Amino acid sequence: MGLNKPLLFALSDTKPGPKNLITDVAGITVGHKTIVTDRLRTGVTVINPCPDNIFREKMPAATHVINGFGKSTGLVQVNELGTIETPLVLTNTLSVGTASMALVKRMLAENPEIGLSTGSVNPIIMECNDSSINHIRDLGVTENDVNDAFAAAATDFAEGGVGGGTGMRCYELKGGIGSASRQVEIDGKNFTMGALVMSNFGLSADLNIYGHAIGKKFVDNKDSKEKGSIITIIATDIPFNSRQLKRIAKRSGIGITRSGSFSGNGSGEITLAFSTANRVSHFPDHELSTIQAITDDKIDRYFRITVDIVHEAILSSLAHAQTTPDRDGKPMLCLKDALLQLDDDKEALQLIADLGF
Repeated sequence: MGLNKPLLFALSDTKPGPKNLITDVAGITVGHKTIVTDRLRTGVTVINPCPDNIFREKMPAATHVINGFGKSTGLVQVNELGTIETPLVLTNTLSVGTASMALVKRMLAENPEIGLSTGSVNPIIMECNDSSINHIRDLGVTENDVNDAFAAAATDFAEGGVGGGTGMRCYELKGGIGSASRQVEIDGKNFTMGALVMSNFGLSADLNIYGHAIGKKFVDNKDSKEKGSIITIIATDIPFNSRQLKRIAKRSGIGITRSGSFSGNGSGEITLAFSTANRVSHFPDHELSTIQAITDDKIDRYFRITVDIVHEAILSSLAHAQTTPDRDGKPMLCLKDALLQLDDDKEALQLIADLGF
């Protein structure tokens, strides 16, 4: 399923990468493990930032907490040291501990010096609560599921209700994993910015797509409180430093609110941004280091791109999702089916065309 994005609603004039996915940033792979049984609709998504050893050659990174109703791990050290040293794992709230243990074991196997001749490791796990669709108390995610997601990591990956997004809902519709990318030329060289979201937030009455307040027309506007979360990952091969990545992560909130959200009290919005440039050695040969960075006076266009890719990734998570039963067996409609139920509504028909349904 494609996502046709009218350029009229884009802030930047940059074009998507070849796949329009976060994996358009060279070296990044994404893997899913989708778990569906009679009671479980959950899973794991992993973002592997590089094919080599990220613990020994870390990446500049930063996080931004828009609203902190969340249980992610590893963010404190990222903000203190300005780097990531493990892949990123996305799953449901009660599986954070399991995912963390699986990732730690993976890092120990790859780096026998951890805990002996060097320090420990900072596993990064990020989560959303999928209990509206998944029987989360069953603790259905295992360490093997995390390993399976790593084994499935590739540059092509599915969007919608897959992996960590299997049990997620967005604007009271079926949500999940979404992604987008943009390419930009800097000093004669080509670079890429990409985003991946795990969407699980919002009230349908607030949903706004391409300027259409379409969510107000959906019949089932039953919730009065926004509860859920959205995890946003921003990746790029542009040589930003960690301070600049923090500024970029902050702009993700604008992309989120463009779809209608106001970041309610019970909704956790957390963003992590990293760059594959300017690798930071765990065992440096020299005390001094030299890094490249974008001039701050020129950073506005990257802020614009950030808003575009986050906004589009959210829409992509909705556009690629499929109607699925909730925890009580009632259908959680996907965006396409919700629009089709509006029959001959002109706005709905226009959005069906715009979104490529």
